[in-house]
Amino acid sequence: MSWNSFGRLFRFTSWGESHGPAIGVVVDGCPPGLALDEEHVQRFLDARRPGTGKNVSPRQEPDRVRILSGIYEGRTTGTPIAMMIDNVDARSKDYANLPPRPGHADAAYDAKYGFRDPRGGGRASARETAMRVAAGAVARLVIPEVTVTARVAEIGGEADASRWEALLDEARGNQDSLGAVIECLAEGASAGWGAPVYAKLDADLAAAVMGINAVKGIEIGEGFAAGRAHGRGSLEAMTASGIDGGISTGKPIRVRAAFKPTSSIGIGGRHDPCVGIRGAPVVEAMVAIVLADHKLLHRGQCG
Repeated sequence: MSWNSFGRLFRFTSWGESHGPAIGVVVDGCPPGLALDEEHVQRFLDARRPGTGKNVSPRQEPDRVRILSGIYEGRTTGTPIAMMIDNVDARSKDYANLPPRPGHADAAYDAKYGFRDPRGGGRASARETAMRVAAGAVARLVIPEVTVTARVAEIGGEADASRWEALLDEARGNQDSLGAVIECLAEGASAGWGAPVYAKLDADLAAAVMGINAVKGIEIGEGFAAGRAHGRGSLEAMTASGIDGGISTGKPIRVRAAFKPTSSIGIGGRHDPCVGIRGAPVVEAMVAIVLADHKLLHRGQCG
């Protein structure tokens, strides 16, 4: 399996499986001298972890992170930062003798490799996204001038948050699941990050977010509304993305991601009734990682 890394100058490689002994990540390219400790990383992991309520997976994983390398006396050294989380509540028996699950990577993984880890999806499990969040926590240190925040904007096609609890209760009672839309806003990115041809900032953001488990669509700025708009009288809409020609303009960057309903319905195991709820911290992390990478790339070329 050859594609476990993401990024150019700021780069991370994740490792581990959903039901293995641990999961982890190695972050490379982080500048030296930045203040980093486990508490900083942990607060982002806590926003993603399961077992925190009835609307997320009941798997009880504290997701306590350990930083194994890359820091000295609370500062990054410029060397690879290795982080690890122990898996403490895997129940592999829940997946014993299950056929490939529709909507999951089970059959596709088998078709590609001729073999798969059937325990919770192995590498294809959303468990892996915890390490993206850990890498994103480091990325935020590279871009302290940027604020990246994500929120649930819709659940089951409903934008009225007061309706979500009832919709989730109904779906859970029917052994069903719901999709969601996550909206992420990045404010404070300087003008000039990105490139006009093969390293467009918006293209890299799209790749980063589309690489998250269960994401099936992405919009940047005006998104698909642009395809329904008229050019005359819509100058504001045409500059709404914060990115022109693949390069940041200094305005806020807005990203929206569509998460499909959880594919595991009516079968054994522990699953989120709406996987998008825990997707917001992951979207934040991937956006922060791309922005950190592009800040370093810009600095390397333009000073």
